[in-house]
Amino acid sequence: MIGKRIRLIAVLLISATLLLAWVFPILWSFLNSLKTERDVLAYPPKLFFQPTLNAYRDVLFGAESIMPNLVSSFIISIGTTVITMAMAVPAAYALARLRFRGKKFAGFYVLATQMLPPVGIIIPYFLILRNIGWIDTYQGIILIYLSFSLPFAIWLLVSYFEDIPYEMEEAAYLDGASRMRTLWRIIIPQVRGGIAVTIVFVFLNAWNEFLFAVVLSGNTVRPVTIAMFNFVSVEQTLWAKLAAVSVLAMLPVIVLGIVGQKHIVKGLTVGAVKGGGRR
Repeated sequence: MIGKRIRLIAVLLISATLLLAWVFPILWSFLNSLKTERDVLAYPPKLFFQPTLNAYRDVLFGAESIMPNLVSSFIISIGTTVITMAMAVPAAYALARLRFRGKKFAGFYVLATQMLPPVGIIIPYFLILRNIGWIDTYQGIILIYLSFSLPFAIWLLVSYFEDIPYEMEEAAYLDGASRMRTLWRIIIPQVRGGIAVTIVFVFLNAWNEFLFAVVLSGNTVRPVTIAMFNFVSVEQTLWAKLAAVSVLAMLPVIVLGIVGQKHIVKGLTVGAVKGGGRR
């Protein structure tokens, strides 16, 4: 009995430590966003201070407002996610269910694209977009994001489709359903958790992406990850405003995670509770 309590306490302490290590940077950014620049730079750090929303007011409605940057990030992330999922779902289903020549090569190609280092392909991407006039455009950035988010989404979804028992499809075919109707009515509802997980990861990758955004964007299309550098200069760094921008940039991700939490948990565990569906 005592040994179980000791193990329980040890597990709780380890979990609390890991949780604190994850939460601390977020909490520290939030606290700094409520301070003045003088309070942020105070030493030792002030744990008790008069909170103010001046930093949020300045970054949202001031001369260097990030509202256009937030809009750009939403357009890029949502556009990338919608197009990726529209193409990844049928592609993953085909790789998981259909039998065709070159299937193994196609699967290997999808996986191999994830091994390419971004720094090695960013210059060719830049030259291609420059030649077709798509530098600093939504369609250009979404196209580039699609090139690495689509293989990832396909690779992630294939495992979920493979876990669906073939008997469900065969029953639908016996009832006269077409392959597309079976996919839409029978298969997709069974992999909603996996689709939710994939949507979250694709959105996160597009929202947080920096390297491609800093090279391929400009004054017209400037995501919020790039706009953060508006508050960093050689002379000074506006820490309170920078913290406010980081908190605002985290909010959509946090909201998406909370809204899709049920489906995400179900999607991450579906492979452990299903079996025997593969052939």
